[in-house]
Amino acid sequence: MQSSIHRLVVLALDGVYPFELGIAHRVFDEMPDRYEVVTCTPDGRPVRSSSDFRVAPDHGPEALERADTVVIPPFDLRLLNDGLPATATALARIRPGARLVSLCTGAFLLGAAGLLDGRPATTHWALADTFRRMFPRVTVDPDVLFIDDGDVLTSAGAVAGVDLCLHLVRRDHGSELANSIARRCVIPPWREGGQAQYIEQPVPAAGTSGTAATREWALAHLDRPLTLADLAAHAGMSSRTFARRFTDEAGVSPGRWVVQQRVHQARRLLETTDLSVERIAHDVGFGSAVSLRQHLNALIGVAPLAYRRAFRTTA
Repeated sequence: MQSSIHRLVVLALDGVYPFELGIAHRVFDEMPDRYEVVTCTPDGRPVRSSSDFRVAPDHGPEALERADTVVIPPFDLRLLNDGLPATATALARIRPGARLVSLCTGAFLLGAAGLLDGRPATTHWALADTFRRMFPRVTVDPDVLFIDDGDVLTSAGAVAGVDLCLHLVRRDHGSELANSIARRCVIPPWREGGQAQYIEQPVPAAGTSGTAATREWALAHLDRPLTLADLAAHAGMSSRTFARRFTDEAGVSPGRWVVQQRVHQARRLLETTDLSVERIAHDVGFGSAVSLRQHLNALIGVAPLAYRRAFRTTA
């Protein structure tokens, strides 16, 4: 029985961020029959956190030798200037085949160790350019919440670490269990869009905003074609002006936003009704079950009927 339990080891470095340090425990401790989560430091000694307390785990680097997955939360990046000799020695104890997971700027440790060379990766959007300059052999995507590259996974900042951990549960044991964990943690099982929607945007000047009413109108008419010209006409703007203002306010282009809202509504109908996939596709404006299937699969990687089986709300 014990051999079937997946062992996750969280590696805490000096300056570790408390929120991200606890994510793996919060998500995976919900399944003690499937996962064991322990925390260690590179030398077994306490480390300071980014807040006003220290972290004193019960384990040292020897815990890494039995890890199936190693989770690296964000830490004080000034440590990179020292070369992190103790951490490098600790990383060398990780057995081949173990899964590596970085949360937020934890990706900097993987980058410094050369473990992301030739791979896609993400980190907090505010440090993506810095990451790109420091590790030019890594393909950085600052617009996504996380990247799954098989045995190496990276996430964006803060709550994106929760998204990634739920993805790991989904990958290991299916959507139904991941959805159950999400409900117990009172969080969405899947967040639409990437971190581009959270990148700081200039607030539209007073009197220049004006797409909110059109967004509300569009949500009530998703079954219509809703072209850029249609949306701009409703807002009383030229298509070019509307597209620019819409993107400033919503963080995504009008076309992408409409697709996201259609998928969101389709998911709600799949979860809460017995309507056929064809009918749902028509009601949300995709026109056909084939189109709905393509968009749902592109955004969340699952077909409509599979999504319904996993997330269908029961009495």
